[in-house]
Parts: sequence; structure tokens; C-alpha cells
Amino acid sequence: MLDRYARAPMAQLWSVQNKFEAYLRVEKAVVQAWHALGFVSEEDCAKIQKAYFSLERIDAIEQTTKHDVIAFVNAVCENLGPEGRFFHYGITSSDCIDTALALLLQESLQIIITDTQELLAVLKTRAYEFQETLMVGRSHGIHGEPMSFGLVWALWYEEMQRHLDALRIALEEIGVGMVSGAMGNLAHVPMELEEITCQILGLKVAKITNQVIGRDRHARVINTLALMASSCEKIAVNIRHYQRTEVYEAEEYFSKGQKGSSAMPHKRNPVLSENITGLCRMIRGYAVPMMENVALWHERDISHSSVERFIFPDIFTTTDFMLDRLTTLLKSLVVYPENMLKNLHLTGGLVFSQRVSLELPKLGFSKQESYAIVQESAQKVWAHLQQGQSREPDLFLTYLLADTRLKHVDPDAIKACFDLPYYLANTAKIFTRVFGC
Repeated sequence: MLDRYARAPMAQLWSVQNKFEAYLRVEKAVVQAWHALGFVSEEDCAKIQKAYFSLERIDAIEQTTKHDVIAFVNAVCENLGPEGRFFHYGITSSDCIDTALALLLQESLQIIITDTQELLAVLKTRAYEFQETLMVGRSHGIHGEPMSFGLVWALWYEEMQRHLDALRIALEEIGVGMVSGAMGNLAHVPMELEEITCQILGLKVAKITNQVIGRDRHARVINTLALMASSCEKIAVNIRHYQRTEVYEAEEYFSKGQKGSSAMPHKRNPVLSENITGLCRMIRGYAVPMMENVALWHERDISHSSVERFIFPDIFTTTDFMLDRLTTLLKSLVVYPENMLKNLHLTGGLVFSQRVSLELPKLGFSKQESYAIVQESAQKVWAHLQQGQSREPDLFLTYLLADTRLKHVDPDAIKACFDLPYYLANTAKIFTRVFGC
């Protein structure tokens, strides 16, 4: 976990101190459950609820025990009297670890959900801002046909909304605890103890476990974050393209005093979106080891433990930081509608080819004839552009009207195919589908 890519609330949540605080919450809840079942007196339960620890003491004890949970339990019990015999009673390390982990994952996912909601709000606002802003749509990086820039934002919104739905499902699935003992057989504790403990902690009970909660749950959480990162990188890559000098349809906000290059003072680079791209690669990289954690030996081994110590703090702090950075970037993104229109006309009207090819069959031409007429005129435009000649916006229309096969066609019928507002006809209806209003 790098401080450079961490925001304080999430970093604090995954601190070592907070991890052991979560352990202590679980242990105290177990004692409360034992008290509810009549096994621990009210006096002893009350004393244990005041239990505390110090990290320094845990670290010192672990030097001998080589076991962090035992070190934690011993450090707490040093601050208790005879009632300490009921602390960590009847349970195993994983009961404490996995139930505490569920609490940490729930809190982390809540932060990520809030981040995602904030991103969605920006995407929606800017989608409506650019609902009628015309740009050229591209496939394979090549100009296709006119479209609304707002549709780009609306598509990003819908994609992120799906990720928000998936996050909520992951939150529901990970919110389970266990107090089922070393083999998950509940041999040494009553089932009611597990139920009461989880109820106190606001968790559901895992219906069945072995010594650990099944790691498919945890893998699903990480895969949800990884998939969302793929969509975030998709947005960042598009912004990087828009900011290319040859395109220059949008760019990241460049603040006063900001520098783009130590050597070239003119540079204004898409550094935030490039950073987001890199962070998303890291987030996705955690998906595979988490899936490999699912396959443990028999009732459990600890091959998953070291992996999770790396992944959980890193992926949640990085995802939280990345989402905040993406939201800030998009909120302040500078857009140049004039350059969008200029780029739209770069190919001399070729972006209207599909509409012309759809209009000709209405005028009596076969589908094959229509395609041939349009493509041949289009190839002439490409040849014109390849020779470096002037980029006349009506060049394609000029070649079409000169085609002898169209001499009996009313020129206005062809000219009407070059109407830009036509491409915005259903944008509002698409927005209604996406935003519901």
C-alpha cells in the first residue's frame, strides 16, 4: 500500500491497528454471546468489554509465538484478570480472522460504493451537458458517423451503474461471519453462539464453513473491483485519445503553475488518465491470485493468508484513490466542441456515407448498386485526401452529385443526407432509457 495512492479513511481502515481492533470487536461479541447463553457472568462479560491491547506488546509477544492471533490474545489477556479465561474461548483463529475480515470488507465496500455513486453523479451531469454536442463516432480509430458526445458519457454511466449493482451484490455476499471451530463442525460451541455473535456484529451466519469462510466469496469481491477497473481504464484511454494533439477534442484541466515536462515547457500531458490506466492494471492484477486462493488443502491451509495480507489493503486503497481521481478528472475535463465539429468534417463528408447508402434503395437502386455508388465516391475522396489536397467539407457530396448513375435523382434528396441534426433524433430517448427521466 503506497501512501502516494491512498486516501486517509481507507488507509486507516486497513491499518494494522484497525485490523486488531476488528479482531477485538469479534472477540468481545463472542463473549457477549457466551453471556447471553448463560456461560459467562454479567460481571466477567462487562470486564472483557473493556479489554484493550497495544501493538507494541503484540509485536513483542509474536517474536516468541510466531503466531499473530495468539500474540493478540495474550496481549489482551495481560490486561484482564481471571475473566480472561473466557476470552477467545471455544473458537479458533480463523473464527476471529474471517469474521473480522468480513467487517473490514463491508466497510471498505461501503466506501467504494460511495465513490462510485459520486462518479455516476458526474457522468450523468456531463452527459446532459453534452447531449446535443455533435462529434464524430469512431470504430477501429477511424471516423464512422456523427453522434452526440453526451452518448459517450451516458454509456460510461450505464456501465458504471452495472458495477455499482455488482458491488452491492458483493457487499451482501461478503457480509457473513463464522464461529464454527477448528474444522467447522461446531463440535465445541453451540450453534446459537455463532448466530448471536453474528447478530451482534451485524453479519449473517455462513451456512457452512470448514476452518475458513469459502474464499470464492472473497474472490468475487476482488473480481468485482477488477472488472470495474477495466471500465475505468476504458474511460481513461478514451480521454487520452481525445487529448492527442491531432485530435484535441478534450483535455485534462491544466492548473496554474502545473508543469508537463522538465525539458519541453509547452507540454500539457494527460497525466491523470495515464495514472488511472496504470492503477487499473494493478487492480486487475489481483484477480488471479484471489481466484487461486479458493483451492485450499482439505479443511484449510494458510497459502491464502500471505496473498490476502498484500491484496486487501492494496486493492481497496488503490481503487478508492483511483475512483476519486477519475471523478475529479471528469468533473474538470475541458471539452472543445468546435474541434469536434472540425474533426467531424475532416474527411470531406464521408461520415454521411451510411445515410446515403440507406437513402438510395428508397430511390429505386438495389442494395448492391447503392453500396457500389457510395463506395466509389468515397474512394475518390480518400484519394483526394491522400494527395494532401484541400479538405473541402462537401467533397463527398460533390463526387456523388457528379456520378452519372444519379443524374435522374433530385439533388436535394442527396443533399438532405448531409443533415447533422438527423443524428441527434433519438438521443433524448436513449437518455430516457439510461437515466429514466
